[in-house]
Amino acid sequence: MDIAVVDYGMGNLRSVAKALVHVAPTRSIVVTSDPDVIRRAGRVVLPGQSAMPDCIKGLAESGLTEVVREVSTTRPFLGICLGMQMLFESSEEGPTPGLGVLRGRVVRFRDATMARTDGERLKVPHMGWSPVRQTRTHPLWAGIPDLMRFYFAHSYHPVPADPMATVGTADYPMAFTCAIARANIFATQFHPEKSHRAGLQLLANFVVWNGEA
Repeated sequence: MDIAVVDYGMGNLRSVAKALVHVAPTRSIVVTSDPDVIRRAGRVVLPGQSAMPDCIKGLAESGLTEVVREVSTTRPFLGICLGMQMLFESSEEGPTPGLGVLRGRVVRFRDATMARTDGERLKVPHMGWSPVRQTRTHPLWAGIPDLMRFYFAHSYHPVPADPMATVGTADYPMAFTCAIARANIFATQFHPEKSHRAGLQLLANFVVWNGEA
């Protein structure tokens, strides 16, 4: 098994799998809730959608919490949206404890900061296309120009304890972390599977990535 997309009852699973098949038609890609299949996969993708409490609960009820922790430290691993947020220690949404794979917390956009300099008020959730600033180089940014637009749909975002974990930021209206990388982990707040050419390039990069920065 080349790539396992973790199925815990939440997330945009079919769209993620379809995008992976598009960029890697010769690879074996499966959407699975089987811990043994996930363990045997060379690469793992953890999508996420809806709310943090529901995702953590779904992961636990599927019996996948420990296997996700395990594979997130042993092979190329991609977290998407809530799949990124769950990697951290805690989230204000709920509040909810996370998996603790990465140090840091997930916070809600602050209403007091939701105004541009011209006075325009921004809505929460942040939904739509935003440019992503690549704050440092990484193999998954290969072939993607800086400030390309990616698709977002979220009300919360991570605050890593280690600033060097951040590899991408977006503005809403203040800069927030939207992509992180540590060792074999790369994770995004945006949805690459919904981000057209740039998102497909990121997924194609993941398919050939050896898990090193």
